[in-house]
Amino acid sequence: MSRTDIDYTHDHVFLGSAHDENAKRTLWVVALTVVMMIGEITAGYITGSMALLADGFHMATHAGALGIAAAAYGYAKRHATSQRYSFGTGKVGDLGGFASALILGMISLGIGVESFMRLLQPTPVQFGTATLIAVVGLLVNIVSALLLGHGHGHGHGHGHGHDHDHPHAHNGNDNNLRSAYVHVVADALTSILAIAALLAGRYLGWVWLDPVMGIVGAIVIARWAWTLMGVTAGVLLDQTDAHVAEEIRELVEKPGGATITDLHVWRVGPQACAAIVSVLGEATVNAESIRERLKTVHEVSHLTVEFRQT
Repeated sequence: MSRTDIDYTHDHVFLGSAHDENAKRTLWVVALTVVMMIGEITAGYITGSMALLADGFHMATHAGALGIAAAAYGYAKRHATSQRYSFGTGKVGDLGGFASALILGMISLGIGVESFMRLLQPTPVQFGTATLIAVVGLLVNIVSALLLGHGHGHGHGHGHGHDHDHPHAHNGNDNNLRSAYVHVVADALTSILAIAALLAGRYLGWVWLDPVMGIVGAIVIARWAWTLMGVTAGVLLDQTDAHVAEEIRELVEKPGGATITDLHVWRVGPQACAAIVSVLGEATVNAESIRERLKTVHEVSHLTVEFRQT
């Protein structure tokens, strides 16, 4: 086969193989959450339970976050092959996650302030009705966790057919789905806090525990939002993957004859990294031999090698 017979072109589609499946799971959970959210917020206002309101608003933030995630899945799929994006749309989910985190942070602040005001000025609570609604909310959270968790631990390749230039990424988890799963678990914990507060208020007379649990719920939301902002901001700012970078350095420099003068490793999709490796090497080394050394770095799906001879 002559050199001109080889197709050196390639796409930049770095979506997970379970992209469509994860999008459907997300939509199902959004539908469940929206229904329960409306029920909890309505019941919270009617019964006067701040813990129930906090849980309802927490579910609202969850629905909003998942709604943005679902929209991100759709946008990423529609524009996956667009030439407008140099490295594809694999990071659209991280952009959606960052936007969700900002919204979550603002809402958690509102819940915290309202709960504190209720702590200073207690209001009557219909503990029986509020407890029943909170239990239903917990059940919805459990169902949502099962829906998302079914695909949470499965690996997803992003396969594309140019192994000589782009080693396949190893199977990994969709961080968008993983964050949704963790948030559902956090929702379940918040529901448990609300139930505990309502039962304590009804049977022990600890009315003060209800707004306290509202504050705890606000802290849970704020912590999740802060964590999500940190993770997604790192991806959006092309933070270096230290583990992959170290592996590349060892594989290129350890055999001898080559030294890395510049290295960039960043994430371009849920399970895909891109790398630009600038190498200064001896006459016995060339760009193709450097690629051979890096074939085992499965995390790198888009590899560019710049080689200069000493």
